[in-house]
Amino acid sequence: MKRIVLILVLCSFSLGMAQSNLNDLLAAGLNDAERYTTSYLAPVTEAGVYSISNGWYNSADAKPLGGFEISIVGNLTGFKNKDDKKSFTLDTADYENLQFADGSTSRQVSTALGDIEGVDVFVEADVNGTSVRADFELPSGLASEDLNFVPSGYIQASVGLIKGTEVKARFLPKIDTDDVKIGLYGFGVQHDFTKHLPADKILPVAISAVIGYTRLSGEYDFTDTDVIAGENQRIDAKFSSWNFSAVVSTKLPVINFYGGLGYITGKSDTDILGTYVVTSGPFQTTYEDPFLITNNVSGVVGNIGTKLKLGFFRINADYNIAEFSTFTFGLNFGFR
Repeated sequence: MKRIVLILVLCSFSLGMAQSNLNDLLAAGLNDAERYTTSYLAPVTEAGVYSISNGWYNSADAKPLGGFEISIVGNLTGFKNKDDKKSFTLDTADYENLQFADGSTSRQVSTALGDIEGVDVFVEADVNGTSVRADFELPSGLASEDLNFVPSGYIQASVGLIKGTEVKARFLPKIDTDDVKIGLYGFGVQHDFTKHLPADKILPVAISAVIGYTRLSGEYDFTDTDVIAGENQRIDAKFSSWNFSAVVSTKLPVINFYGGLGYITGKSDTDILGTYVVTSGPFQTTYEDPFLITNNVSGVVGNIGTKLKLGFFRINADYNIAEFSTFTFGLNFGFR
């Protein structure tokens, strides 16, 4: 359960899986451990990139000079019906040492989003004329804990400049505990093209372009967990994304509707750092900074939402349709 809690703390990027499974995976050999971990983490890091990429706008109507808005934004990126992201095919022909305990050569196993449990594997080799074998179970994922979403959240501020331009910044106050560190920042710009039209004041709609960049970094130090011998053991993860969107919205006094079509591109780097001494199985050795896993993500996203104005207080919610769809909600305080 602690692994699942850490997944949520680190915006569900599934980094805590290393605490309970890194020893077993490294016992299969470095190449097998890296290949398996890459496939295991890919869907959850993809969902994480989509999650942090949303929430850049709640209107196409840019704020005037000096207008501002401070928002608390939350995202829930769902994967309940994404069966193709919950598992992957593990073919032992692609691995140097990993074998299924039931004798099969290929089968579906869980990703960090999945719920497949009870998959037993082993590694075996001759060591000084003696057959040495290590058995272990592959990890399951979030769905096995009845969790079907990847959350993210941050504080965002927007300020209006001249000629229909609005600048934005977002951040997550740094969380720094004994073993977990996480922080997020981002910046963006929105330009309202309808502000250049003579009839802007009477037009019922606004049309804007939005560009936003987000970067999240997290570190989990598990040196003191005694899972595997060594020192300075930690996982360092960095996620970055760009969102390029065209947005249209109504311009009504109280309730407004908005929608956008955009393109998201991002990258995740998960670095396993420190010294690891493998003491079980036939491949007992010491690894320094074993491997780095990189996943590139890109795709089209469309959304539709609504915003309610109540004086200085506003509420907005929208649904983003993409490879991983996201529900975004915001509490906003501002003046324009």
